[in-house]
Amino acid sequence: MRTSSVVRLWYLVIGAGLVVALVIAVLAQSDSGGGKVPLTEPAVAGPTATAEPSDGSARPETMPKQPNVVLVMSDDMRVDDLAFAPNLRKLIAEHGVTFENSFAPFPLCCPSRASFMTGQYSHNHKVFWHDPPYGYGAFDDSKTIATSLQAAGYRTGFIGKYLNGYGLAPSKVTGEPSARYVPNGWDDWRGAVEPPAESEIHGNTYDYMDTPFNVNGTIDNNYRGIYQSDVIGDMSVDMSRRFAKAKDPFFMYVNYVAPHHGQPNPADEPRDVLDEDGREVSVVTPAVPDWVRGKFDRRIDRASGVARTGEPIETDVSDKPPALLKRIQRLGDEAKDALRYATRRRAEAVYVMDRNIARLVAELQRSGEWENTVFAFTSDNGMIIGEHGLGMTKVRAHEPSLRVPMLVTGPGLREQEKRYDPISTVDLTATILDLADARAPHKPDGLSRVDSLVNGDSGWTTPVVTEAVFTSLGRDPAFTDLRSTIGIRVSRYSYTRYRNETSELYDLVSDPREDRNVADDPEYADVQAALEELWPRIKDCRGKACSPVLDPILTADPQLNQTNTDAYWDEILAAYGW
Repeated sequence: MRTSSVVRLWYLVIGAGLVVALVIAVLAQSDSGGGKVPLTEPAVAGPTATAEPSDGSARPETMPKQPNVVLVMSDDMRVDDLAFAPNLRKLIAEHGVTFENSFAPFPLCCPSRASFMTGQYSHNHKVFWHDPPYGYGAFDDSKTIATSLQAAGYRTGFIGKYLNGYGLAPSKVTGEPSARYVPNGWDDWRGAVEPPAESEIHGNTYDYMDTPFNVNGTIDNNYRGIYQSDVIGDMSVDMSRRFAKAKDPFFMYVNYVAPHHGQPNPADEPRDVLDEDGREVSVVTPAVPDWVRGKFDRRIDRASGVARTGEPIETDVSDKPPALLKRIQRLGDEAKDALRYATRRRAEAVYVMDRNIARLVAELQRSGEWENTVFAFTSDNGMIIGEHGLGMTKVRAHEPSLRVPMLVTGPGLREQEKRYDPISTVDLTATILDLADARAPHKPDGLSRVDSLVNGDSGWTTPVVTEAVFTSLGRDPAFTDLRSTIGIRVSRYSYTRYRNETSELYDLVSDPREDRNVADDPEYADVQAALEELWPRIKDCRGKACSPVLDPILTADPQLNQTNTDAYWDEILAAYGW
């Protein structure tokens, strides 16, 4: 088995001495969980939906029927940002499963988080953006993964960022102000709030040095001057300690804002950045504490999505849809310097978050709950940082935006393994509910990946549906709601259809960087035909209809899927890796 580029990147980072502080005594205790689970022959039927609880047949013998589940979610974190998370690599990836094909189907904070909470694609939960009338105000949180787990006997706890606009917009459930509203299903609620206008609450969710929290209906506004990731770390340690004292299994959903941009911004923050043609380039950064500033400056000599050579990889964009073409920019030295600055600050924010995640793991180990806990880490979406000359952006259905880290460890899953089966945000919901023997709050659009976790890959046999808004103009009559792009991601191909009746098709084996749009290439006519036949069936799908069996030309058995994926990561590392 070839080592994936992601794992190779981790070892390069370690070899470079980047992880001097890898383990801080108690923070990096070695895992004492169960042994390796033998791999079985791949299941012919592939993954299954979780409208009903699983019979547990895929569960490791060492895993309780209802294990504790702890999910930590970052914000805007790319897969390669794991290079700056030594504890996640040491404690989770080296003692668990890394999914090499993990996706946020709608790569934007608010729709993605709503998808995890409901197990539904955005076209079903109707949260399409982060600003009004969408965002939190559009979200019906009366039935979520929390209500399902609570009904199954779990104690449930929430910490950190919820949905954009929580606190500012009224609750869709009650119609009342949401700053002190606690959604259904949560036994312990500690949600960061965005204060309504003329409120006495100071700070906000995106103020790293002054974050107010709704703690079970009461505003806790006592964190001015304390870095937000440290506050969330303290809360997570405290919650896990109290949950460990009870007999019930527990679910903790811990949400960091890092490395999303936020205030207070220092004087050296890049502002009004322009490209070579005088057009503005989006560059945004997170605030970080002084002690970590500069930690990676020598290591990071360019932005994540700027090529090793420093020169544009993609020079001809005539094949791109007009909606994207208008944004292609010649970055120039000013923009490249600013994007490098942002990459460094993001790395520092990830590093601080990572230290606090290690504190949580250490507390779970100290209390003895680690042996009964499935621990997962992911992000709500990725981030483009220079690829295609786009500056910093997300939402678009391109790989750096869609791909997110996904690490899982737990009883019977403590050996370092990789999985190449796809997993998406809605699949994660289905997987957790399956592990917890709980019923889904809505008809699930995702598939449980428990069998992949435990028994190994079964191949890529179902599509990932991608969605976005405000990415094109036009009036394709097939688009019946706010979405402006709807796409399909399979093992080898990424297909995106725009509302202006243009499309993109990329062969991610021969072209992992998505430089050459082959939507009109006759060599791909059969692939295009299969995708165009599938698109109308999945664009408004619900439940099992979101996971149809693919045309054979779009599928990949476990070995082929691994080969495709390794080829992708090899090329990305060669082009962009540090």
